Amino acid sequence: MTRFIFVVGGVMSGVGKGTATAAIGRILKDKGFKVAAVKIDPYINVDAGTMNPVEHGEVFVTDDGDETDQDIGTYERFLEVDFGKINYMTTGRVYQTVIARERNLEYGGKCVEVVPHVPEEIIRRLRLVGKKNKADFVLVEIGGTVGEYQNILFLEAARMMKNKEPDKVLVAIVSYLPIPSKIGEMKTKPTQYAVRTLNSTGIQPDFIICRGEVPLDAPRKRKLSIFCSVNEKDIISAPDVEYVYEVPVRFEREQIVQRILKKFNLKPRRRDGAREWQRLLNRIRRLEREVNPHTNSQKDSLKTPSEGGAVSLPDDLSKSGQPRVGVGVKIGIVGKYFTTGNFVLSDVYLSVIEAVKHASWANNRKPIISWLNSEEFEREPEKLKALSEYDGIVIPGGFGTRGVEGKIAVIKYCRENKIPYFGLCYGMQLAVVEYARDVLGLKDASTTEINPDTKNPVIHIMPEQEKNIVARHYGGSMRLGAYPCALAADSLARRAYGKKIISERHRHRYEVNNDYRDQLSAAGLIFSGLSPNKKLVEIIELAEHPFFLATQFHPEFKSRPLNPHPLFVAFIKAAMRQNSR
Repeated sequence: MTRFIFVVGGVMSGVGKGTATAAIGRILKDKGFKVAAVKIDPYINVDAGTMNPVEHGEVFVTDDGDETDQDIGTYERFLEVDFGKINYMTTGRVYQTVIARERNLEYGGKCVEVVPHVPEEIIRRLRLVGKKNKADFVLVEIGGTVGEYQNILFLEAARMMKNKEPDKVLVAIVSYLPIPSKIGEMKTKPTQYAVRTLNSTGIQPDFIICRGEVPLDAPRKRKLSIFCSVNEKDIISAPDVEYVYEVPVRFEREQIVQRILKKFNLKPRRRDGAREWQRLLNRIRRLEREVNPHTNSQKDSLKTPSEGGAVSLPDDLSKSGQPRVGVGVKIGIVGKYFTTGNFVLSDVYLSVIEAVKHASWANNRKPIISWLNSEEFEREPEKLKALSEYDGIVIPGGFGTRGVEGKIAVIKYCRENKIPYFGLCYGMQLAVVEYARDVLGLKDASTTEINPDTKNPVIHIMPEQEKNIVARHYGGSMRLGAYPCALAADSLARRAYGKKIISERHRHRYEVNNDYRDQLSAAGLIFSGLSPNKKLVEIIELAEHPFFLATQFHPEFKSRPLNPHPLFVAFIKAAMRQNSR
């Protein structure tokens, strides 16, 4: 008896459909129900892997190697469940299946049409998620906003399901209510039009989740109820919050899940399941009070990058207002995927920043996170000195040549000046390049991704990956998903994990060149994590350093607010020691 809740967007994208979906799922889980979630992206791409991060944001990778939208990561963090390929859907993926079935004569000679056959394939996939996950609820987020041509077939699937089994399907629209600065009043008209557009697809929403800068007031609730034909109790206020993990608590106050259960004729199976989540929020608030003891608004605290928390490298860090020692931990994240025109798009590294937050909170520290543009260090090398003001530096994954020399310069500065350094994927490969250049003396050492003709390719492409490149097979062809790794005894990595064999998620084509491993080891670079057959390097570290560790995999994908990743926890502990020097 799986129930389905569709979450669609109104007015504009990027206002929190994924967070709203995850928060509803979290509350349902805390009330004793088994929850699965599906993200639907309406583009023709088969997956998110071939898109530029500035175009689409972070590519989140699942255990089974699917390259998905970042909302899958949000679901995993909130629900503490590992999802897979069946939990992600795109227009391209659906059409690919329909065409393959037609070629295999699986439609029995019928004329295969956009409607009903494409929506029927969507419905088949959604029901499969419920069955395989044995879910009481499947939450389905449809990307984009109503009124777009791209997502009309997914809305049609929702309409067909709701028409056939109205007692098992609900629809919520997440819509934005602006407050024009020259008017000073929250306006409901855009949301009214969004609901009316949804009505034109044959769907009447059961809930309106109202996003805005401030809480929704009673007059606007009444107006939306009248003009959108939705009960006032089903119009949910969802104002901006300082950190996304507060959203389930806000939704509980609005009683959205109680209303959902009532419409489905269900009762909670558990009444005290949110204790751990509440304890986490209490810890975060306590840290906020300790860092900002003279303010109740907590105005500038714990913002996600998309909420405005990202900053460029400050020219004078002494004026940046540091928290008192022992309460905050200041982390710099060095990357290149930040700007789109005049705006910052730091959702590219969403999982990294969330993992830093999780580990900081677990160590009773407030995370103070800054984005540092690697290209600045290329243009102005004197800015490297500012890195000493940070308690730790992270270089996350990436591709291509832009900003690479800046990252290598940052790695060298952290290594030589004993600043805790944590490299992820590309951040590990470039750490090997830096070590080969500056310790081994191989001045032209590089990765063949940057310089295919280098005489010292310390990072190179694997033969099977090279075949993919030659054949132009780019999509879904990297080393993707979960792979095992064996940890060396007495290593920093082994102490952090507390076990010998681990499993972590990958997304890359290039690997450490084994022809250089002996030289690098003799020079002091420790290969503390290897594939079980010892052919692939997974973790490197240095012994005589406060914390210098880098991974070929992406540990950020497995971090959870209630279960932070052990490597991030170890990194933050080292950063705390740096902070107290």
